[in-house]
Amino acid sequence: MKKILLIEDDERIRRYLQLEMRHEGYDLEEAEDGVEGLKKFRAGNYDMVLLDLMMPNMSGEEVCREIRKESEIPVIVITSKDATFSKINLLDLGADDYVTKPFVIQELLARMRVAMRNKKDFKHPQILTYGDIKLDLQDKSIYVAEEKISLTKTEYNLLHYLVLNREIVLSREQILSNVWGYDYSGEEKIVDIYINNLRKKIDAGDKKHIQTVRGFGYLLKIEE
Repeated sequence: MKKILLIEDDERIRRYLQLEMRHEGYDLEEAEDGVEGLKKFRAGNYDMVLLDLMMPNMSGEEVCREIRKESEIPVIVITSKDATFSKINLLDLGADDYVTKPFVIQELLARMRVAMRNKKDFKHPQILTYGDIKLDLQDKSIYVAEEKISLTKTEYNLLHYLVLNREIVLSREQILSNVWGYDYSGEEKIVDIYINNLRKKIDAGDKKHIQTVRGFGYLLKIEE
């Protein structure tokens, strides 16, 4: 079953496409804004992205550019913009195709089939990068500034989660739930201990990778 990510802030369209995609045999996951959509894309393993352009927090244009930095996954833009949104703009974004609202579901489905057929050899990325950090998802190896770093399993999972959510402030509770699991019953200070351990291994000189956001949690954002 093909797995589709829909990034769309209009609840009516999300509900409509959920029903139609299920009927067509697709597994559709939803995100209601650009920030959530990019986060789900980085954490998931999708076959296609359906992307609205006009969204709060982070525009569809920004999301598409970020996706294209990391993957060749088929992207179809769903936009309410008219003829002023040209094919040239679309290609500049890196999208494969677009439909304008209101659209006919049969047209969207046909464009999806074409886009997936044109990229039938698309492979999900095995390398995740941010700045000078590189994670090989296949053999679980870590490189910082081209130097291989030795991490424990938990340190690797922590760094992986931070890279997936780079430049997003994460609370200790969020980190605990996603790295240690929802059933973890220990204290939150374990996050601080592992963050400090990780810093010692990935920071060099004045370059800092993990920033402390006082009173909330942590942020992966490289600063010189």
